[in-house]
Amino acid sequence: MKHFTLGLVVHPDRPVLDSVRLIVRHARRIGAAVVARPCDAAQVGPEVEIVTPEEFVERVDGVISLGGDGTMLGAMRLVVGRQVPVLGVNHGHLGFLIEVTPSELEPALDRLAEGHYTLEPHSCLEADDHTAFNDIVVTAVEPLSSVTLDLEVNGLSHGYYRGDAVIACTPTGSTAYNYAAGGPVVSPSAPVVALTPVAPMSGISRPVILGKDDRIVLRNPSGDVPLLFSVDGTPAEPLRPGAELRIRLRTDAVDIVRFDVDAYARRNRVKLSLLDLPLRPDQLVELIPQPLREQAERLRQTMP
Repeated sequence: MKHFTLGLVVHPDRPVLDSVRLIVRHARRIGAAVVARPCDAAQVGPEVEIVTPEEFVERVDGVISLGGDGTMLGAMRLVVGRQVPVLGVNHGHLGFLIEVTPSELEPALDRLAEGHYTLEPHSCLEADDHTAFNDIVVTAVEPLSSVTLDLEVNGLSHGYYRGDAVIACTPTGSTAYNYAAGGPVVSPSAPVVALTPVAPMSGISRPVILGKDDRIVLRNPSGDVPLLFSVDGTPAEPLRPGAELRIRLRTDAVDIVRFDVDAYARRNRVKLSLLDLPLRPDQLVELIPQPLREQAERLRQTMP
């Protein structure tokens, strides 16, 4: 029987050692190994085996991300196409991708060992050798400068963008920068790519939804002005004059562990509401868990 290996990907600054120790204890009980990459060695402590990045990707049978959505995205990028499940534990702020809190980690590990979970497939954008689970954003090099980009779909020109930036996002990424820029919230079940201009001045001024089989090209038409593009918020890279980004959607790129799909959906509904979803007061009340609503009603009845 193959020895099970669990990989840890952790936030570089947040205190995660308690969660790491809990995972190591659990792994010892079930006879599993726990590994991490050299970049995470200082955070995970001496009980975790440190391996090369290449060995990490080759060995792991499951990955646990300890951090926020950024850490989770990094973990997901490591195992694209490998059918390795990824579990997120929220040591960050608003975690749209993450279901488990640190206080819920121990029962989550038990359920994981017992096989009481489901796998939620996530798509990603691929652009040359770059992988984005949220978005690819093209901006100007100089602050306060505009971006001009040509759009080509399936070999045909579809006009141009001119504005502050252009966002290409997955359904998962539609609730991030795309949402803040006025783009659509896309169902995770829809295999599509959203293209959204930021503060458009001319050219294409509305979001565009394209299918999973569409071949998308964003081209820098300038002969001398470079642009920048960022993948999932990572440091920007140059898009040189005349260069292009060839973008395609890869479906079922990675599987995320889910224990309670309904509870996860309810949490994200609350988080979206905090980000200005247009809900009436009576609809906001529906977001409060039923036990808390009943407790509030009892308290109200005892007040004079």
